[in-house]
Amino acid sequence: MIEECHAGNIDMIITKSISRFARNTLDCLKYIRELKDLNIPVFFEKESINTMDSKGEVLLTIMASLAQQESQSLSQNVKLGIQYRYQQGKVQINHNRFLGYTKDADGNLVIEPEQAEIVRRIYREYLQGLSMDKIAAGLEADGILTGAGKTKWHTSTINKILRNEKYIGDALLQKTYTTDFLTKKRIKNNGTVPQYYVEGDHEPIIPKDIFLLVQEELVRRRVVHTSDNGKRHCYSCKHCFAQIVFCGECGEFYRRVHWNNRGCKSIVWRCC
Repeated sequence: MIEECHAGNIDMIITKSISRFARNTLDCLKYIRELKDLNIPVFFEKESINTMDSKGEVLLTIMASLAQQESQSLSQNVKLGIQYRYQQGKVQINHNRFLGYTKDADGNLVIEPEQAEIVRRIYREYLQGLSMDKIAAGLEADGILTGAGKTKWHTSTINKILRNEKYIGDALLQKTYTTDFLTKKRIKNNGTVPQYYVEGDHEPIIPKDIFLLVQEELVRRRVVHTSDNGKRHCYSCKHCFAQIVFCGECGEFYRRVHWNNRGCKSIVWRCC
C-alpha cells in the first residue's frame, strides 16, 4: 500500500469510518500525516472528514479518540459476555486442530474414532516409559498426522495432549486471556482472572484414573534425583527399569551395566 503511494498511483483514500482506518488515535494520526506528506488525502465517509481540510486534523483527533473509546467499550462488553457464558458452564472449543474430536450438527463435541486411538496410544506409551521424544518419533515413523494435519510431531504437542483435561470429558475455561484490546495479545492465565472447571461436558477418550496416573508420571519425571554423594540423575527412558528400581539398603537407583566374566558377557542391574 505504502509503495503504491510512493509510486504516485493513489490520488485519494476513501474509508468508511475512522474506526476502520486504525485501532487507536496515535496510529490514525501517524498514518494520516505520512499520507499528507505524500499529498494524499484520506476521506472518512461516516464522519465527512477530509484530512486535507484546515480543520481536518483537529476533528480527526477528537473523532479518533472517540472511536478508540468505543472499541475499548465493545471489547469490554465481549469480555463480560464470555465471562457470563463461562459462569454458566457453557464450553466453546475450537475443534479444527483438536486431535480426537469433531463436532456434530448441533455443535457438540463427539469422538473421532481413528484420531481417538492416536490419543490413547500416546497415553499408553507414556505410561509404558517412553519419553515424549520417542513417542513423537514413533508417530512420525508410522506416518500419523497431528491434529493440525502436519507430519512433524513436536514434544510440546505431546505434552499438551498429556495435560489436556478435555480428554477425560472435562473443560478448564479461560486458560488464557487478552491483555490489550488493541493488540489482541493473549497470555497464560496464572490466576489473574477467574477460571472455571466444567465436569462431564462431553464424552471422554481417556479414563480419569489413567489421566491421573499420567499427571503423576509427568511430575515424577520432572524431579531430579540427588544421591547422598551429590550426584544428580535425570529421567531416562532408554531401558525399562531405568529410575524405577531402587536399592533397598541405600535408596540409590539401580543401573544397567555390562559384565565381562572370563569372556562371558552379560547384562545386569546393580546399585549405582
